[in-house]
Amino acid sequence: MSQKILVTNFSYSVPRAEFEQMAAQLAPAFASVPGCLWKIWLIDADKKEAGAVYLFQDDAALQAFKASPLVASVLSHPALGNFDLKERDIARDVSLLTRAPLG
Repeated sequence: MSQKILVTNFSYSVPRAEFEQMAAQLAPAFASVPGCLWKIWLIDADKKEAGAVYLFQDDAALQAFKASPLVASVLSHPALGNFDLKERDIARDVSLLTRAPLG
């Protein structure tokens, strides 16, 4: 079982403080996603864009996450749009050389 990365990007249409409050309310749900080892939240306030980088224990966990009600609720949120989700394999050996937190 190989670990998998999910990179997401999207736009938001609310003030940054409101977006960060929404994110803080959702953070516990993301923290309890089965098979997700970690999530790094990203934001570009000037462009009103946000996203995340996730590390999943394997492809099955990533696919289950993408099919979850949590993801459906985010994708249908009226303040969020222009979603781009990319799944990636990990070049493990070189990533470990550069101190990637792969566990």
